[in-house]
Amino acid sequence: MTIETAVAQIMTREVVSVTPETPVNEVARLLWQHKLTGVPVLEGRRVVGVVTEYDLIARQAEWDAPLYVVFLDAFLRVPGSGDEEQLRRILATTAGQLMSSPAITLRPEDSVQDAATLMYERRVNPVPVVDEAGDLVGIVSRSDIVRLMVTEESAYAAEESDSPPA
Repeated sequence: MTIETAVAQIMTREVVSVTPETPVNEVARLLWQHKLTGVPVLEGRRVVGVVTEYDLIARQAEWDAPLYVVFLDAFLRVPGSGDEEQLRRILATTAGQLMSSPAITLRPEDSVQDAATLMYERRVNPVPVVDEAGDLVGIVSRSDIVRLMVTEESAYAAEESDSPPA
């Protein structure tokens, strides 16, 4: 992968997005219909969050309710039981309630290597690309990076087959 390749060169510019008020079932339909792994949540053109397949799947997972015990007329919560973040996702009815926020974003001038590192370290996909004002200008996904790798490998193989044997 060419280190100096900028995110702007591989990002998708026509982005499917939702608003905080978009119902969760509509978000799921958009992901399925457009074969996406996630969509940015916008207020105007500003990215306020992201809803991913993971967020939707978390809604369907079994939730381990917290355990409370009574001790000396007080209710004590047993540590380690019940995930409040998962409960928030289960109860969400809109993109604004379900989204991960604040959104992790990239800038168009960031390198593809920066994007790959961010996606790997933060386990995020896709990543909205924003300008200086925080307005959406594109989106980049793991598949965009893989496509770049394949394209570069194909170009390298073509160069090798065109060169005369040594």
